[in-house]
Amino acid sequence: MAQEDDLELDVGGGGGPKGKSKSKLLIIITVVVLLLGVSATATFMLTGILSGGEEEMAAGQTDGDKASGKKQKASKAPLNYVPMDPPFVVNFNADDTDIRFLQITVEVGTRNPEVVDLVKEHRPAIRNSLVMLFGNQDPHTLNTREGKENLRSETLEEIQKVMTEETGDAGVESVFFTSFVMQ
Repeated sequence: MAQEDDLELDVGGGGGPKGKSKSKLLIIITVVVLLLGVSATATFMLTGILSGGEEEMAAGQTDGDKASGKKQKASKAPLNYVPMDPPFVVNFNADDTDIRFLQITVEVGTRNPEVVDLVKEHRPAIRNSLVMLFGNQDPHTLNTREGKENLRSETLEEIQKVMTEETGDAGVESVFFTSFVMQ
């Protein structure tokens, strides 16, 4: 008879408590999913508003203005820096000053990744032009910010001239002096 007692099984699945916990779990999951949906929708709506959707309309911009603004943002690629290593060292031939040497570290900026390789390829021609340019400077003029800015713009023009001669495209849009020493 002991065997008959062992055969009694609870076919109902444990009665009420397990069924209630499954329905509670289902309700909790449903509520969480709904909250996530509402949260995502609110986020997308606020992001659209904060990114300028209503601000542009308030400013009176048309759809054409918005489209051109998006094109400008999309076409603005990150600036790639190409170091013109080693630093340039030139001597001055001025007799009226104690300053005899100029050392400049130059980096070139371009937004076109293909131009990076072209600048590296034509580095000897660029360096030659810049050595000639730097060697013909007046040390007194270079002591001022305006003098340095002038030299920077002349450097950019010189690099663009070499790049245009060698590749047909200037390609370089900016030049930076990362070190500037006169002795």
